[in-house]
This record gives sequence, C-alpha cells and structure tokens, in this order.
Amino acid sequence: MKPIVVIPTYNEIDNIYAIINAVLSADERVHILIVDDNSPDGTADIVKEMQLTNNRILLMQRPGKMGLGTAYCQGFEHVISLGYDTVMEMDADFSHDPNDIRRFLTEIEQYDLVIGSRYSNGVNVVNWPLSRLILSYSANIYTRIITGMPIMDATGGFKCFRSKALSKIDFSKIHSNGYAFQIEMNYRLWTSGARIKEIPIIFNDRRSGVSKMNRSIVWEAVFLVWKMKFLQIFGKL
Repeated sequence: MKPIVVIPTYNEIDNIYAIINAVLSADERVHILIVDDNSPDGTADIVKEMQLTNNRILLMQRPGKMGLGTAYCQGFEHVISLGYDTVMEMDADFSHDPNDIRRFLTEIEQYDLVIGSRYSNGVNVVNWPLSRLILSYSANIYTRIITGMPIMDATGGFKCFRSKALSKIDFSKIHSNGYAFQIEMNYRLWTSGARIKEIPIIFNDRRSGVSKMNRSIVWEAVFLVWKMKFLQIFGKL
C-alpha cells in the first residue's frame, strides 16, 4: 500500500507543524500533501522548512483562496498521477484524530471508500455548540432522504479512498465546496457502484484557528443534493 493524506490549508500556521508530524507518526507508510491557498499567515513557509528534512512531505501552492472542493480535486489528481494507490482527506485543525489513520488503512483493503462517521454509532461530536450539532445532524438526515444514500454522515471530511475509485470521477465537473463537496463525492462514488463503509470516529472541534463555516456553505449543500439527484435521473451525472 502506498497511502497519502491530502490536507487543504488556509491560515493554519497554528496547527500545520503539529498536524504534519502527527500524521507522519501515525503510520510509517503515509506521505502527506498540503494544498495551500496562498495563506497570508505563512502556512506554506512552515511546510517548506519541514520538507528540507523529510521527503514524505509534499506541497502544492495555489495562487489564492479557491475553495476546499477545488483544493481536494487538484490534490487528488496530483497524488494519483504520482502513483499513490490510497488517498485520505482530513482537516488540518485536529478535529480529525491522526491516530485513526491506521484504522482507515486497514478497512480500505476491502472497500473503495471508508468514511469516518460522527453519527454511525450515536452522536460522537465534542465541543460543538448545540445549534451547529443540530444543523449538521439534520443536514445528514435531509441528504439521506433526498439522495437515498445509505450513509449516516455524508458531510464528514475524514475519509479514505482507493485511487482506482477516485480515477472514475471527472473532477472537472465538481465545483462544490464544504459540506456540498463531501456529499457530491460520496454520491458520485455511490452511484458508480463503489463499496462504501462507515467507521465511527470522535470529532473534536478545532484546537485553534478560525472555523471556515458560513451560511453560503450550508445553502450550497441544501441545493446540491437536488442537483445531484436530477443529474442522475437525466443521465448527466
């Protein structure tokens, strides 16, 4: 197995050094790609310094803040071209526990997509305000009803893919971000017949830095599920 973790960043200077070390320490096979959107706080500079002493660290710098979805798509295309057969995605802020990486790598041997689920075994979210928890949980119920996907946590961002499954997706068609991007990736893989498994994780709110969540991300996800459903009905997904 040749696995890599892709992490998009924008102003994550408080977390970047620690998250890279934590990811690389989780499993000696793992490499990491940081996709940085020209963070003005110097996030990419820290990554460059770390690259000098560790060849398991890759960096992709983009000219500006272009969104989570395009960051992942460009990152996925890049690591697939480099021959990585297992691709993970996770956040830079420690809301996803790097110690879970080995569990994902074990499960992906039998599946095409493994999703770290906050809701497959009760509600496993720490330090979120009740309003945000209700919003997230309700969004997942809404997504299941509209799309029919048997996934408890379709909006989560801690995942592991087989490159062969990812290669079936036309990334040029994906323009969504945030919650919507996670839903769209799941839906496209599910409708292509991918084998999907959810494993329970504990989600902890970010240790430091500022959340990227806003209303536009929520509304994008609300409309995205209908768009995906209609595209599938008319054979244009």
